[in-house]
Amino acid sequence: MKPMLFKNVAIEAVACVLPTTIITSADIESQLSATLERIGIKPGIIEGLSGIRERRFWDIDQQASDVATLAAEKVLQQTGIHREAIGCLISTSVSKDYIEPSVASLVHGNLGLADHCINYDIGNACLGFVNAMASVGMMIDAGLVDYGLIVDGENSREVVEATINRLRQSDAKSDAFRDQFATLTLGSGAVAMILCHRNMSTTGHVVNGSVTRAATRHSRLCLGQRDYMTADASKVLIFGVELAKKTWDLASSTLTNWSDAQIDAYIPHQVSRRNMDVLNSKLGLTPEKHHLNFPTLGNIGPAAVPITLCQAAESGRFRAGDHVALMGIGSGLNCSMMSVTW
Repeated sequence: MKPMLFKNVAIEAVACVLPTTIITSADIESQLSATLERIGIKPGIIEGLSGIRERRFWDIDQQASDVATLAAEKVLQQTGIHREAIGCLISTSVSKDYIEPSVASLVHGNLGLADHCINYDIGNACLGFVNAMASVGMMIDAGLVDYGLIVDGENSREVVEATINRLRQSDAKSDAFRDQFATLTLGSGAVAMILCHRNMSTTGHVVNGSVTRAATRHSRLCLGQRDYMTADASKVLIFGVELAKKTWDLASSTLTNWSDAQIDAYIPHQVSRRNMDVLNSKLGLTPEKHHLNFPTLGNIGPAAVPITLCQAAESGRFRAGDHVALMGIGSGLNCSMMSVTW
């Protein structure tokens, strides 16, 4: 696919909501203490390998649509945009209430959006939200909508607790712990973003363009269900960073001012400390330009990039005119990079 270069697309606002229940890596290891001792693994391995100290869980009865609605209500209140003006709603949640209907339709109904507002899900693992931004951006540039709303709600409680229960069994072996280790790093959160025509924007955060590359020969390295996920973490790292380098090179040749020297801040999808270190080395990125939250939020899937963007903005990380790079990698493997002028 050719690079997508946008003319009239702006990020009007992004808002996030986080669960209040915090589960530390030490808490998880405490529940797995008998298994870890039996297979010869010392305490501290989760934080030691991933850099993730804690993650958050929603209540067990809170569904993806419930928490996505919370974030959507927050961003609508923050902007004051009338619900009738929203022409498109997309949900990118990996977490699902049901196989059908779509999470988007549930959120659409919760919000009471207009009948003319098209709504659907985009599913592309951890890359879904960035893909949705590109999709809404194309609608805005085509003159189909003035305002688009993207939501994501993730609750990792079910899969993490199911994984802990499996690994506590007396027949659990070291290979099972290795294959399901990535599951224990998952976190939860909700986020919503409003994109609009730049002539209607009050913030002026312009989306310049994006590029995407795929390496689907590696599509089975990470496989997930509601209550089970297995991942070859080392190969995901190797081939994911390799794909990121190809995507970076494409961005450098097609997007304006795309270089480490010209980018002021990185908003990456973040899995672990090790992944970030390897990515920085391979792409030649300045580590201090990253806004990172994985130590306290874990891997929150497609919510990671927009939640990180939200937290970076709220912390005063950006100045007007800063060049911000959104970078996502998702199981599949797929990678997108997006240029934003803040």
